[in-house]
Amino acid sequence: MNATAGKLYVMGVGPGASDLMTVRAARILSELDVIYTPTGKKGAKSLAHSIIEEYLSPKTEVCTYHFLMKADMAAKQAVWDEVAQALKEEVANGRKVGFITLGDPMLFSTWVFLLQRLVSQPMASPSWLEIVPGITSFSAIAAASAMPLAMEDQTLAVISCTASEAVLEQALLNHDCIVLMKVYSRFPLIRDLLQRHNLLEHALMMADATLPTERCWCDLATLSFSEKEWGKGLSYFSTILVNKNWQLSK
Repeated sequence: MNATAGKLYVMGVGPGASDLMTVRAARILSELDVIYTPTGKKGAKSLAHSIIEEYLSPKTEVCTYHFLMKADMAAKQAVWDEVAQALKEEVANGRKVGFITLGDPMLFSTWVFLLQRLVSQPMASPSWLEIVPGITSFSAIAAASAMPLAMEDQTLAVISCTASEAVLEQALLNHDCIVLMKVYSRFPLIRDLLQRHNLLEHALMMADATLPTERCWCDLATLSFSEKEWGKGLSYFSTILVNKNWQLSK
């Protein structure tokens, strides 16, 4: 990409609370010409946008893109191609461009698919790109619940619950501490796995960490959802932390 003055800033905006963004991200947001915000629902304002709104200059142009969550790969790739091309053109035109993601941009983020389209050589961060890290949801959950993510020589695994049951079970068997993300649609399976391996008393779940709707459960054995409630009973932003050396008080 040939850009003389333009720059792309990719910023993790944290788990939800607007004051958990980094000082660097807040400063950059106030200086942007244009900001690209992702949304999972067409026509809806994104949570990430609501987090950063107070830091934006009134002069900053806002572009919202609908990133398809439930679609075939060809449709998803078409959106990634479109957004990556738009970002390229903005930078080539010399503008200060922002792109925001919840949590951290380099962890389970749509941004990574755009990065693949923008940077051809791995391990080579070009001068026109700056990636600003953000606080992850599980860091916020660990802090809010006073439950360590890992201690001393413990191992830590971060797993998406969209993985197969076998992969999830191996993570529970092979690691001392486990972060289980995207729990919302597979909670009964995850709870059964934790119970099978006697880990319920070492696990907690939190939804919507740092938001006004935050909820925390420390007794997963009694938390049940019917099949019809799987998609409604838990927020999309539900995460389970497991630490085998940390027994939760009942």
